[in-house]
Amino acid sequence: MAQHNIVPVFKLYGEQMGWPTPELLHCESIHQRSSLYEWHIRVHQHAELVQILYLHKGQAEIEVEGEKTVVTEASIQVVPSLCVHGFRFSPGTQGYVLSLALPLLTRFEAEFGRQMAVLSRPHCIAVKHSRMHIRTLFSTLLDEYQQDNDARELMLHAMLSALLVWLNRQVQGALPVEDKAERRRSVMRQFARQIESHYREHLPLSDYAQAVGLSVTHLNYLCHEFYDCSALNVLHQRLMLEAKRSLQYTSMTVTQLSDYLGFSDATYFSRFFRRYAGVSPKIFRENMKK
Repeated sequence: MAQHNIVPVFKLYGEQMGWPTPELLHCESIHQRSSLYEWHIRVHQHAELVQILYLHKGQAEIEVEGEKTVVTEASIQVVPSLCVHGFRFSPGTQGYVLSLALPLLTRFEAEFGRQMAVLSRPHCIAVKHSRMHIRTLFSTLLDEYQQDNDARELMLHAMLSALLVWLNRQVQGALPVEDKAERRRSVMRQFARQIESHYREHLPLSDYAQAVGLSVTHLNYLCHEFYDCSALNVLHQRLMLEAKRSLQYTSMTVTQLSDYLGFSDATYFSRFFRRYAGVSPKIFRENMKK
């Protein structure tokens, strides 16, 4: 696993802005980003998001965890969080890239009633007779993502639900055997799900470690390996995501938000927020309105 120590961990390829941001979903065309890099996205990984790439027309050399595959037919490549991956496209390739933050996926899994196995392993799925249906789904999703229409989030989630259900149906009973490296990534995904269920409770790290079957020391080791920070920092990033989203999308006061996020008092919450955001919650909200 030493490879993870030297592979860049980008939020979106080529961008340095730290995740999380208030947006839990990102959609763009393959052309939009890849053409900026001569159609070559070098190997990297994403710590806190899953990517779904749809190749509609053209050719792509896809590398995931050291294995390269040349794809020429319309296909969807699933890249789970923490998987090292890269793409080399033929110029003019048509398609889309959908990036989904883990908190959003956890919400979908809760509605689905179980973990979505299709998002837990890297695999490439030929869309075959569903080609135009999938193309329409992605193009409509991108159009909705770029607009500010009424009930935008509801529409995005509806289309995303349709895509995830279609994907999950394609791989039922066909997933590969889990190897040692995948087990380590799986533990990190379990940790992310535990955080999603309990981040407002301010539980000690020992509770999270016990829930995923590790010692606190080992949990911290894996977090430094995959996230380049401590387990506590991963937990704090999730609190910050919810704080930023609430400040942007709700009218909660700072005191109400502090209570909602489980802090003992608003002053402590404000200090916590400023430490990670560089500004107070009030200033952050004012900046988002500009």
